[in-house]
Order: sequence, then C-alpha cells, then structure tokens
Amino acid sequence: MRIGKLGRSAVVALLVTALVGFFAGAGTASAAPAPAAQAAPALTAPITGTFTDASGGTGTAVGSFTPTGFTTDGTNTLANGVADLTMVDSAGQQVGTVSQAVTVPVGVAAASCQILDLVLGPLDLDLLGLVVHLNQVHLNITADAGPGNLLGNLLCAIAGLLDPGPLSNLQALVNLLNQILAILGG
Repeated sequence: MRIGKLGRSAVVALLVTALVGFFAGAGTASAAPAPAAQAAPALTAPITGTFTDASGGTGTAVGSFTPTGFTTDGTNTLANGVADLTMVDSAGQQVGTVSQAVTVPVGVAAASCQILDLVLGPLDLDLLGLVVHLNQVHLNITADAGPGNLLGNLLCAIAGLLDPGPLSNLQALVNLLNQILAILGG
C-alpha cells in the first residue's frame, strides 16, 4: 500500500481504522474451555484455530494475541507480540497451553487513490442558432486497490510512480503504529 498520496488526516484515519479492526474483538468472551479466569491485558486480540489431535480428530486452539510492537520486513508491516493459547482435543479435554512470541503480518484496509479530478466551469455554446448551456461538471475518478482489484491496483501503481519509495512510507507507518501502541498501553 502506498500512502504518499494521502493527506496527514487520511493517514491518521487509516491507522485508527487498522487498530480498531485489529483490536475489535478484544472484549468478547470465548465459549471454549480455558484455565481459571485471569485479567487479560487491555490490548489483546482473540485468536482461534484448529489442529489434528492424537486420535485424528479436530481439536481447537483458543487464546489471545498481545502486541508488543510493530516492525517492517521492507515490504510488509508486521506485529510482534505474544500468543497465549489453550488447546482442547476433539473429546473436549484440555491437552495443553502455550505462550509463544510470534510475528504476524498486519492487514491494512484497502486504499484508494486519486486518478482524475476534472472540473469544467459553465459552458455556453451557440452553434448556428442552437444554444447549448452546460452547468459546472465535476468528474472525480478514484481507483480502489486491494486483493482482487486488478484494474484498481494497476491504476494506483501507475498513479504512484513518482511517489517516494515504499520503504520510507512503510517505516513511517510502523513508527506511528508503535507510538499509538505506546499511548494505548501506558
């Protein structure tokens, strides 16, 4: 994603949207069996998954992810944190718990980019006695970038050819995410 064409307020709105989406399920309770209830940190996101247990059945893994910081690998924004999981086999028996440091990619909402913003003022034509009056016309074309948006991705890439490199924008995004995390966490 390129944020070079977005204004400062749009970047802040994008960051807030990403964080809200990331932490949206933090306050929901899980119906899966878990060890004794403990006070969860304020900044957590629920995670769930499945695994094949010893009997060949499908077990469940339920827990939470607590972010500790954000980094970049050069092309993607990554969240570092701790995943705490409780594993329950297909018979409903708890088979273990795990707490492990993990790094996961951060999904950011698809962006749109400005392709054309054309404003034509009022136009009066007199063609051999045929008078045509056209009021102001405002043509605004944007492209939506994201998975499956082939034309939108192509047009946004073309529109952003002269933008600064993605590494500087990505690092700025990572720095802002870390600042927001520090404010929310402490």
